[in-house]
Amino acid sequence: MHINMIKTDCRYFRGDIPCAPHKNHSVHCSDCKYYDKTDEIILIIKLGAIGDVIRTTPLLRKLKSVKSAAKIYWLTYTPEILPKGWVDKILSVSIENIELLKCIEFDWLINLDKDPLAVSLAKKITAEKKSGFIADKHGLAEPISNEAERHKWLTGLFDDFNKENTKHYLQEVFEICGFDFNDEQYIIDVKESATKFDLDKSRKVVGLNTGCGGRWISRLWPEEYWVELSKMLLNKGYEVALLGGQQEDEKNKRISRESGAKYFGHFPLNDFILLMDKCDVIVTAVTMAMHIAIGLQKQLILFNNIFNKNEFYLYNRGAILEPDFECGCYFSPTCENNCMQYLKPEKVFAAIEKNAH
Repeated sequence: MHINMIKTDCRYFRGDIPCAPHKNHSVHCSDCKYYDKTDEIILIIKLGAIGDVIRTTPLLRKLKSVKSAAKIYWLTYTPEILPKGWVDKILSVSIENIELLKCIEFDWLINLDKDPLAVSLAKKITAEKKSGFIADKHGLAEPISNEAERHKWLTGLFDDFNKENTKHYLQEVFEICGFDFNDEQYIIDVKESATKFDLDKSRKVVGLNTGCGGRWISRLWPEEYWVELSKMLLNKGYEVALLGGQQEDEKNKRISRESGAKYFGHFPLNDFILLMDKCDVIVTAVTMAMHIAIGLQKQLILFNNIFNKNEFYLYNRGAILEPDFECGCYFSPTCENNCMQYLKPEKVFAAIEKNAH
């Protein structure tokens, strides 16, 4: 076969090893019915935490609908959470991958992070069009070109501007990319495993995610409230499962002993997602579990006290609950007033009853 007949613009072309159609069907470029021509290359930079990456996946649905022939790259710290069928090249952050990206001529670079690595890469990587944030002459984040980028930039700089914001995250991200948000859903893979969970699915299963990570402990709900809520739910006939990571392990064991709620332990990410998928309703603070619950299209009871609630979009599945008064710990890692004590279990139980359908 002549070298000019090799179709390097095919979605399956690898460059250094045989492509999947050749391995599976012994075809060559000259006679391949699986040829999938790509006409542009898009790079998404969304490095962030797992939850941040999950909540950006609706953008893939939009890109696939308007740019179906594009090849999509995504650079992230958490490649394991990205849906493989939607991204052509999922790249973890490494020197090798960064050097690779620097030599590719992208048609469109979308950087949605404002941290130093993301904005510096957005400046150095070649792309005909760039959206989001880039490094200024001091190496600090600045918006690239449009009003949506400036809006998102300002909400991160000033608490008062953030408080006035009425746009949710997905609306902001879509506008940065020049799109309208039309309820595009999250994308999350649920993979079966050998781990089994003894849950009575004849009853509504409520998952209680009792942690919130180590950084923003101002979001913690009192442990005794989790015990009280668990008892209320069990008395009403719900199945209750406690959720959390290693950091919540001892706490969840105590809550389980005192309330009778089920606790299966802490698990790797895939099994944690699998357990959450067994639940009908999820109760959680603003944390990774919130984004997983939205991705799994669960009814969500979301605790919020330190963020602008307009940032969160639940797709009309659930409710956002806050303390009965505005606390002074806005965007603060700790809360001297312990304002979450003013969100009572009775209020949470009523929200679960209303949304457990």
